[in-house]
Amino acid sequence: MHWRIITVGKPALTWAKLGLEDYLYRLRRVAKVEHVVIKEGPRDQVEAQLLNASAESLRLILDERGKAYRSLDLARWIEQKDIQGTKRASLIIGGADGHSESFRKQADECWTLSSFTLQHEIALVVLAEQLYRAYTILRKEPYHRE
Repeated sequence: MHWRIITVGKPALTWAKLGLEDYLYRLRRVAKVEHVVIKEGPRDQVEAQLLNASAESLRLILDERGKAYRSLDLARWIEQKDIQGTKRASLIIGGADGHSESFRKQADECWTLSSFTLQHEIALVVLAEQLYRAYTILRKEPYHRE
């Protein structure tokens, strides 16, 4: 599956940039993944760009109101989507204004990384790490311990 991680704004914090680079490097050894950045702006314009960037893919929105997955469940979810032949998935992290209700309704699924509202740079690093963790679970590598 080809993963597209779409964010509003690029990481400005040094540790977030380094964390993202590290997990994207690791992920690219086992999956196709890219990071797409949408420029911050009025929410309606940003959401139009997010829809365009995620067109023709499974649209997964990250939002504190979404469904929570355990790491093992995420790995199983990925495995099922691969079996079903899903070619592309877009993971969308919004900007400071979050996602509107109408935008959330256009998602195929809505996920949460936490019931807390996370700053987008933190969410981005956590998301990249969890994708990497899911692939290590599927490959039966020793990264995940349970």
